[in-house]
Amino acid sequence: MIEDLLVSLVDRFNRRTAENPGVREELQGMERIIQLNFTDAGPFTLELKGGKLSPPRIGNGITPQVKITTDTQTFQGLVNKEIGPIKAMYSGKLKIDASLEDKLLLRRLL
Repeated sequence: MIEDLLVSLVDRFNRRTAENPGVREELQGMERIIQLNFTDAGPFTLELKGGKLSPPRIGNGITPQVKITTDTQTFQGLVNKEIGPIKAMYSGKLKIDASLEDKLLLRRLL
């Protein structure tokens, strides 16, 4: 289930942030709303605040700064490193609507 995968990613991200002072410093003061739109499972919203990601919420949140649109199979492939983000974008399976800074931030999520 995609929600379980998102919870696992959030936990991994928050642990890595807690253990790595450099990552904490990089995220200091950064607040973002991230919306994941799964074409086959609906939308989920995450909030980055205080260097931590909130648990995923089903549905749309406040207007997001980062919008990611994909299907669950492609997302799982990205997480498992079976497909790269560039290939997924060029094949039309992944769309990221965000600033360049936020796109670079996404690397830390996976």
